Amino acid sequence: MSSAVTEPGGVLATIGSTPLVELTRLHPAARFRTYAKLEAHNPGGSMKDRSALEMLREGIREGVLVPGRSVVVESSSGNLGIGLAQVCAYFGLRFICVVDPRTNEQNIAIMRTFGAEVEVVTGTDPVTGEYLPVRIRRVRELVATIDHAYCPDQYNNPLNPRAHHQTMREIVQALPGGPDFLFCATSSCGTLRGCSEYVRANNLPVTIIAVDAEGSAIFGRPVGPRLIPGHGASVPPGLFRDDLADAVVHVEDVECVRGCRALAAREAILAGGSSGAIVAALEEMDERIPSGASCALIFPDRGERYLDTIYNDDWVEAHFGAIPQPRDRALMEAAPC
Repeated sequence: MSSAVTEPGGVLATIGSTPLVELTRLHPAARFRTYAKLEAHNPGGSMKDRSALEMLREGIREGVLVPGRSVVVESSSGNLGIGLAQVCAYFGLRFICVVDPRTNEQNIAIMRTFGAEVEVVTGTDPVTGEYLPVRIRRVRELVATIDHAYCPDQYNNPLNPRAHHQTMREIVQALPGGPDFLFCATSSCGTLRGCSEYVRANNLPVTIIAVDAEGSAIFGRPVGPRLIPGHGASVPPGLFRDDLADAVVHVEDVECVRGCRALAAREAILAGGSSGAIVAALEEMDERIPSGASCALIFPDRGERYLDTIYNDDWVEAHFGAIPQPRDRALMEAAPC
C-alpha cells in the first residue's frame, strides 16, 4: 500500500500536538513551575492514540495488515483499545479487543461504536491472581485460530515507544531545552520508554520520574490488588528496562483519587486515574525538586471515563471508607484569584 494511503488523514491527522499548559493553582506555594501535557486532547481521548496509529500504520505499510482482510487482535484495559478501534475503523480493519471486568462499560461502548468486537475474560491467572496473563493468552489463542489475524503486541512492540519520541519532542519544543523533571505513568512502558529514549538520544538534562501503582510488578514489587485500570501491570512488559527512569514513585489507589479530585477542583482539569497518580507523585517528590525547576507531567487520558468510579462519591466511600480530600487546602484558599 502506498505511503499516501497510510499517512494519517481525517480525524487521525489530529493525533499528537496536544497542549502543554502551566498549572498555577494545583500547588500555589510551590517553589517550581509545573506543566501538564494534556493527552486527552487526542481524538480517542488518550495518549494511546499515538501508539495505536504508529503500530497499525507501519503494519499496513509493510503489507502485514491488509484493509478488508486482516483482523487486529489486542489486549487492552481500555484506552489502547479505543485508539485501535478508531484507527481500525478509519482504515477498514476488523478489530477484536480482549478486556477484563475492570474495563469500564463506557470504554467498551466506545470501542463497539467504532465497530470493534469486545471479548471479556472473566477468570484470573491461578499464579498471579490477575487478569492480564489471561487476556494475553486469549489473544494468542485468537491469533492462532483466526485467518489473517495480527496482534500489535503493545507490551513488546518497539513502535509503541517510538510513537512517544514525538510526545517528548513536543514537550521540548514547548519548553526549550526540556523540563528539569518529567513525570510519566507506567503500564505498557511505551510512553516511559519513548520519552526516555528521546531524552538520552538528545543528551537532555531531564530527570525522569516513573509513576507506578502500588501492587504493580513493573519495578519488581510483589503483585497486589489494584482498582484503577491502565495504571501499573501485573506482569513486567517486554518494553521495560531498568534504566528507563531516574526514580520511581509508587502510588496507592486512594492517592490517585485524591490527585484527580484536586485537579478538577483547582485546575478545572477532568483527568483519569493515572493523572491523579502523577499529581500524588509530584507531591511526594516536592522536597527533592529544586527552587526554580520546571516539571512536565504527562496526563494520559480524560476523566469522563471515570465518572462512575474515581469521581463517584458512593464508589469511593465503598472502597476507601471516606472521600479523600485534596491536600494543602489552606494554600489553595490563600491563592490569589
